[in-house]
Amino acid sequence: MSAVDFAQFVERLADAASAAILPFFRSAIHAHDKSHGGAFDPVTEADRGAEVAMRGMIRDHFPAHGVVGEEFGTTNPEAEYVWVLDPIDGTKSFISGFPTWGVLIGLQHRGRPVYGMMRQPFTRESFVGDGAAAHWRGLDPSGAPVARPLHSRACADLGQATLMTTSPLLIPEAKRDAYARVERAVRLPRFGGDCYAYAALAGGFVDVVVEAGLKPYDIVALIPVIEGAGGIVTTWDGGDAAGGGDVLASGDPRTHEQAMALLARG
Repeated sequence: MSAVDFAQFVERLADAASAAILPFFRSAIHAHDKSHGGAFDPVTEADRGAEVAMRGMIRDHFPAHGVVGEEFGTTNPEAEYVWVLDPIDGTKSFISGFPTWGVLIGLQHRGRPVYGMMRQPFTRESFVGDGAAAHWRGLDPSGAPVARPLHSRACADLGQATLMTTSPLLIPEAKRDAYARVERAVRLPRFGGDCYAYAALAGGFVDVVVEAGLKPYDIVALIPVIEGAGGIVTTWDGGDAAGGGDVLASGDPRTHEQAMALLARG
């Protein structure tokens, strides 16, 4: 399969997921709590239907590939190529009617993220990257399709940065002081972005994203997009973020180092 054909297949995956999800957005959809008594962790028929659709297409076209998905677990994780799927990243925003959720489709080759897409079906935007380049596709004010490259912005000083996190309350209490040091250091903290915060970072509108306790399906698809736009994604201590955990993303390596130093302080 050529690179063009491959990109078209990812588009088809995103189209199938979008078709499964959009009828339920801003509807009276029921959300099941899968936390089993912990913090509210919703899942909907839209999440499950979208992942089923994508898994079926991958199984039909690439039966030797592995799949890691939020809703239906892991299949063939030792495969050379493994798809990492989050059908609705930001389900809490989805059930609240806010369009900051997205479909995350990532591909790993021998454990390394090599391609990723964040599709926002409601706003009809796609953020795509392969680690070397990234681009955005959407609609102009007249409704005509438009595309442009994605570039993170320069920000040499954390004091001039815009920071996003989905919610400080999602940071475990033992790590909240470390996060708070970064929040106090920036010019503008904003909350509630889900995966859209990372897309905004790749687009040059946000400088730092700090999250904790992520799963691989929360971040793998976003790594090639951010890196392709010139940004950097690591764990808080500078490690590989592809396994999830405590994640720091920055548009400028200088800001990244400053934030990482604050997160590491005792």
